[in-house]
Amino acid sequence: MEIMHMFATVVEEASLNQAAKKLNISQPALSRKISKFEEQLGVSLFNRKGNRLKLTPIGFITYEYALEMVELDKKFQKAVLDFKNGTKKSITIGASLTTLQSTLPDLIQLITKDSPETDIKAITGKTHEILTLVKKDRVDFGLVASKVEDKDIHCEPLFDDYLKLVIPKEHELSKQKMINTEDLDKLPMILFSKGTLYRILMEELFHHYKVYPEIKMEIDSFEAILRLVSTLRAATLLPHSYLRDSLLEDNDLLVINLNELKQTMRTTSLIYKNWDSLDPTTQNWIQKVKVQYQTYKI
Repeated sequence: MEIMHMFATVVEEASLNQAAKKLNISQPALSRKISKFEEQLGVSLFNRKGNRLKLTPIGFITYEYALEMVELDKKFQKAVLDFKNGTKKSITIGASLTTLQSTLPDLIQLITKDSPETDIKAITGKTHEILTLVKKDRVDFGLVASKVEDKDIHCEPLFDDYLKLVIPKEHELSKQKMINTEDLDKLPMILFSKGTLYRILMEELFHHYKVYPEIKMEIDSFEAILRLVSTLRAATLLPHSYLRDSLLEDNDLLVINLNELKQTMRTTSLIYKNWDSLDPTTQNWIQKVKVQYQTYKI
């Protein structure tokens, strides 16, 4: 990294003498370092004519990479300093596909409201993928829709969540005084795509009660499901944590409580590595998230 910084300075000063002064190094020493750098690369970075230095084609390419590396080094040094001082202004969150649509938006809102200058990044994936990201320090912490048992990971349960039946306000079921699981049989429904956590829970429920809905569509997006339910006059099953009053009202939908759906109960959890290995800023955010959900009830 040091030689790339020196090389970039020589290019910008267009003079070994001026660059040496700026770098606080003797001109002969700087000249030797640049020559050795060229020798290591096996190319000439400059065409030398007297005291004039002119970049060769590979010299231009090297200069572009040098600028990137110098800038990256500055960011790295700042990140290390922020870590030491507990003033890190960025956070990377790993979110499973379910929490991406239900819990993550609220969490991001919490962070931006409290610290609007924080740079927030999110990486999504299946639960086992988020677990791997946490272990490899690719994310500061993860959000998953289940409890995790792993000796290398700390799992902090946030809240329990389960599926609820959602129908259009004008749906024929809305006129019934009592609705039970048998009413799902042959019911036109829009469901999650196969292989997702909640789809697996649904299929287990359907199999247990021997009900077989008419599946109109299979979609991964909660938002798309909500919009299409009204359009197709179908029903769906969505996690309670996602069902905001405003979303239901905007789409003319009703939520129906079925006791049997409590069998789909799952715990949304926060996962992270050993507490002492976390930087102070991440520790602070984890504490705030835990406090945020202490009073959360479904």
